[in-house]
This record gives sequence, C-alpha cells and structure tokens, in this order.
Amino acid sequence: MGSANRGNWASRLGFILAAAGSAIGLGNIWRFPYVTGKSGGGLFYLTYTVCVIVVGLPIMVAEVLLGRATQSSPIVAFRELSSRRSPWIGVGWMGVITGFLILSYYSVVAGWTVHYVVLAVRNSFVGQSADAIGALFGELVASPGANVGYHALFMGMTVLVVLGGVSAGIERWSRILMPALFLMLIGLMAYCFFLPGFGDAAAFVFAPHTTSFDASSVLKALGQAFYSLSLGMGAMLTYGSYLSRDTGIPKSSVWVAVLDSAIATLASLVVFPITFSFGMQAEAGPGLIFKSIPIAFSQMTGGYLLSIVFFVLIVFAALTSSISLQEVVTSSFIDLFGWGRRKVCLRTGAIIFVFGVPSALLGSEGFFGAGLQKLTGKNFFDWVDYITANWMLPLGGLLIAIFTGFVLERSLREEEFRRGTTWGAVYSVWLPLLRYVVPLAVAVVFAQSSGLLKLFGIDWGS
Repeated sequence: MGSANRGNWASRLGFILAAAGSAIGLGNIWRFPYVTGKSGGGLFYLTYTVCVIVVGLPIMVAEVLLGRATQSSPIVAFRELSSRRSPWIGVGWMGVITGFLILSYYSVVAGWTVHYVVLAVRNSFVGQSADAIGALFGELVASPGANVGYHALFMGMTVLVVLGGVSAGIERWSRILMPALFLMLIGLMAYCFFLPGFGDAAAFVFAPHTTSFDASSVLKALGQAFYSLSLGMGAMLTYGSYLSRDTGIPKSSVWVAVLDSAIATLASLVVFPITFSFGMQAEAGPGLIFKSIPIAFSQMTGGYLLSIVFFVLIVFAALTSSISLQEVVTSSFIDLFGWGRRKVCLRTGAIIFVFGVPSALLGSEGFFGAGLQKLTGKNFFDWVDYITANWMLPLGGLLIAIFTGFVLERSLREEEFRRGTTWGAVYSVWLPLLRYVVPLAVAVVFAQSSGLLKLFGIDWGS
C-alpha cells in the first residue's frame, strides 16, 4: 500500500494545520459572514455548528480513514479497498478531477488577491474616490493579460510549496501560514473592535434573527458545513494517507473543524465591523473583498498598513487551500505510476495552469468570456465553478459516505477508527450518522445545488 516516494507528516499538529489550511479558503473570509448575517444570525450559526458535527465531521473522518487505511491517494485507495475493476474506483477519479478543475479557476481568483496586495503596497486606495477604487476590480477582470499573469504567479507559488514534499513542503509552510493567518485576523479584529460599527456587526452576524431564518437557512447551513470543510474532492483522503498509524483520526478531525470555524468567526468580526462602520453594503458578497473593503481602507486611519495586512491574509488563506488541491493531483500520479514528485508536480501544475487560462479570460471579448456568456448565460469560469460545486463535490461526498458506511469491510473500518485514539466509543455514534444521516443530508444539498428540487416544485433559495 502507498508509495515510498510519498512521505508522511512529521507530527499530528502538522496534519491538523495542513488539513485546516485545506478547509480554510476565500469562502471563510467573505461567504460565511454574509450567509450567517442574512440567514438568521445566531440561529444560523447554531444550525451550522450542528451540521458540522452531524454531517461534516462524519464525512471528514471517513475520508481521512480511507486515506490512512491504504496510505494512498484517492484512485489507488478505492482500488485497494474494492477491486481493480470495481466501479467505486470512479469515485477516486472523480475526486482527482474535481481537485484539478477547482484549482484551475480558484487560482485565477487567488491571483486577484495577489494583485490587490500589489495595489495595497502601491497605496492605490488611500485618498481615492469610491468610484475610482471600485473601477480597479473591473479593470482587472477585463484585462486578459493581468488575469493570466497573476494566475501563473499563483500557480507557481502553489507548485513551489508542493514540490517540497509533505513534511518539508506542505507541513512546513502550513506551520508558517496558519499561525500567521490567525495572528493577522486577531490583530485586525482588535483594531475593528474600536470601530463604531463593531456592535452592529456582531448583532448582524450572531444575534438570533427569527424573521430571516427559514427552511432555506437550514439548507444553507448544511451546504456551508459541507463545502467549508473541503470535503468530497479527495483532499482529506490524501492528507489522511500521510497520517501515522498511531494518530487518532476522530480527535484530529475535530480540531480541523474547530480551526475552520474559528477562522470563519474571526473573519466575521473583521469584515462586517468595517462594512457597517463605513456604510458599505453587507450584501456585496465577494465584492466585499475587492470593492467595498478597499473603499473603507481609503477612509481609515492607518488604512495603508491595514490594507496590506488584510490582502496578505487573503493570499495566505487562498494558498493553504490551493496546495491541498495540487497535492491531490500530484499524489495520485505518484501512486499510480511511481513517478518522482518533481516530475509530477511540475507537469500537472503546468497542465492545470493551461486549463485555467480560459477561466482567466472571463472578462475578455473572446469565446471563453463574452462569447460563451452570450450563448449559454455563463462564461467558462462560471461553468467550471457550477459543475464542480453543484454536482461533483456533493456527489463525491455522498459516495464516500455510502462506501465507507456500507461497502468497506466492517473490521477494517472499525479498526482504523479506533486505532490510536481514546475516542473509540464515538464509533457507535459516528457509524449511524455516516450511514443514514449524512447520505440524506448530502443528497438534499446535491438536489438543491443541482436544481433537482425545483423539478418537484421546491425552491428553498440558493
């Protein structure tokens, strides 16, 4: 099982930080605060926490368990746990393809954050009008050269980290990036605490808003719990394959979920105090990062330094996720063909970059941008995002739960769960959740995100 070229985590902490980094991405910074505030505030937050415990964590444990049991990446893991001709191998392939596709366009968005670091360093926000600052984002999206260039730069950063291997590359950088991310968020939150809008922001996010909490809020909490933990694409399975046999899976998985939720909570107490204090629109979604927040920085005391810290933080959050996506692809080819890490990483990184170029052309007048938009209503970027987020991720999570709960050999499943942990008694709770609650919950997420619910006349919002 596994490959001699693969490597292992040097410590349990290394795994936790790397796995948490995989889960923590751009969505933690803007989507979680916004969805929480608009979907019931404290009631949504409570519902989300319950969903993480009963849906997100069971799938995460299952993924990590499959990886550690085989010491292999997704494709080889499913092949070893079923048979060479089993259709379950397709789940492994789907995870690798999903990671490949997501990274191809995620790198484009992450490239925007690198550009905004450059703008912050150049002092492009302070003293500028709101219209001028807002126009900066439109100019970036409409520039194919800039989009492709920053896409290449960010993919290069990602490949460089993964080239270093598991302990010397991913783990070492996770030990740097994750604490730095926490420190920057805590520092920004301390500053925001003294802004006039901090109280309103805290109430917007955490007070129970009964009037805005409904069935769609529950569905959004369920979807947020699933997507925010980086499930369904083989990342946790791959990271689990580097885990030592004496490291407990349940406790480590809980720590990953706690860190992920902590970052999302801290982000809420940074983004919305700024938003409320300077009259920004809370409904701006991702525009909060690239339009509204820079306008606020232009009006803040110390805005120059704060803007640099904020956008460096965003880059770190994006990078911790992108390296896990690249590692899913890299480790799979290492395991399948026995190739060296350098060869695989450079080649797959280059292919992902090339495949992502059409997504970088989303604002162009060519076929992949405006042309495809006119024909289908979505450009290339939108289509890749739609297919992966609405179909491949939830379907992958659903199949992983079913395979681990019903197909995997019972003795192996229980042995891997109990190995190296004092939480063995939790197995009797985890298994029923994985077998019955998780498939139903993820099936509902899948039906909603793919639009299948609307076929039955049900529309609980997006």
